[in-house]
Amino acid sequence: MRDASTLLHPVPAPGATAPPLALVIFDCDGVLVDSEPISLARLTAGLNRIGVPIDVETVRARFAGTSMVSIMGHIAQDYGIAEPAGFVDAVKADTLRAFDSELRAVAGVAAAVAALGLPSCVASSSDPVRLRHSLGLTGLLPLFEGRIFSSTLVARGKPAPDLFLHAAAAMGVAPAACLVIEDSVPGVTAARAAGMRVVGFSGGGHWTHDPAAADLTRAGAARIFRDYRDLAGVIAAA
Repeated sequence: MRDASTLLHPVPAPGATAPPLALVIFDCDGVLVDSEPISLARLTAGLNRIGVPIDVETVRARFAGTSMVSIMGHIAQDYGIAEPAGFVDAVKADTLRAFDSELRAVAGVAAAVAALGLPSCVASSSDPVRLRHSLGLTGLLPLFEGRIFSSTLVARGKPAPDLFLHAAAAMGVAPAACLVIEDSVPGVTAARAAGMRVVGFSGGGHWTHDPAAADLTRAGAARIFRDYRDLAGVIAAA
């Protein structure tokens, strides 16, 4: 494995020639599996139980794509409510139980990944147990076995670039040769900070309020797509 510091190359300046793509990095929740409506609902219910006056739309807008460590830090700062002992584990367990009956892969993703023609991996804010559970339930695990990276592996989660740089280093690919597929503002921000190309995916159930995903474009996504039948064209354009 090469150290991430040897791979820090900025996104080419306008007019410069970008290196050929050598790796596609997928976020998991909302990109590979349609988990966000489920997990945001379970997180909101858990926060309400400990006295946080917050609704699911606010949770989506503020916390989609971020780690539980970051979320609970914001809750303590903004609401003055400390995380009770066992709270995060209880929310995670509740979410996994809901996944067992409700979770589905995003439509068309398995065929699109199988036909990529490029190396790929997963880089997600979710913990390793949830990642393997989600990908296993939806039949996607064999497509990424051995190439799954969690934010628990790095010091800072998204929107910091650490996780994407770690994934690129582990895969032996320079950041400028990576394309990230993300569904959240923190994820897009992290990819840009890592010096990677990034596109937004708005085909998950949590983007019904804004199919154009304007927030992702403002964060720096080069383009937005909603259907995995368009992935080959997205990659060609990148």
